[in-house]
Amino acid sequence: MLVVDLILGALVALVCGLDRVAVLQIMISRPIVAAPLAGWLLGDIEVGLQVGLMIELLWLARLPVGAAVPPDDTQVAIAGTVLSVALGKLLGLEGIEFILLCLLVAIPFGKFGQFFDRFARTRNRRTMERAEAALEAGNLSAAELYHLSGIAKFSMAALGTYAVIVGGGVLLVPLLAPVLLSGLEHSAEWIRLALPVVGIAVVIGTINVNRSLTLFSASFGMAFLLMWLV
Repeated sequence: MLVVDLILGALVALVCGLDRVAVLQIMISRPIVAAPLAGWLLGDIEVGLQVGLMIELLWLARLPVGAAVPPDDTQVAIAGTVLSVALGKLLGLEGIEFILLCLLVAIPFGKFGQFFDRFARTRNRRTMERAEAALEAGNLSAAELYHLSGIAKFSMAALGTYAVIVGGGVLLVPLLAPVLLSGLEHSAEWIRLALPVVGIAVVIGTINVNRSLTLFSASFGMAFLLMWLV
């Protein structure tokens, strides 16, 4: 059922969205983990693996570290998986062509993650000031509440990004499928290859050490091998 699948996806989006910057940071927010997790909960882990492998490298050189706010690859991966599985059931469509269609629709909406993330960080600056004032006044319970409200803002940012991507996908994918799927049958493998290649090119551009370049090439060679096996 579409609604159940969307809710399960929202739970994954919430947990992985918090892991991205606000809580734990144990790397379950990476697309290679988040997408298969969403796929597993929806009953199709293979779709999640394919989405995660294609998205993982795309924004790897733009991590949410410090003041950097890149597009939300976590929610793109999760929402792309949810759209591929949930709409695939609803429309009776499957295969790499449909997965790519859902992913190509989801990727541009990842920019909304920057807006929601910046909004959460801006609001949390004020929350931090209030928490510091509460600590100076010796009001520990108020400081704790401010801390939890900061986490809540990041939660809403993650769910907001997920909702925008999924909402846009639910509206656009059924409209675009009859038009684009036939064309994707001829270009699917090239697009499937192009997404990680673009990511590899960007990351290689940031590497200056020969040893690092060798290790990087070897690790992503293994990633490509895994992608073709899946």
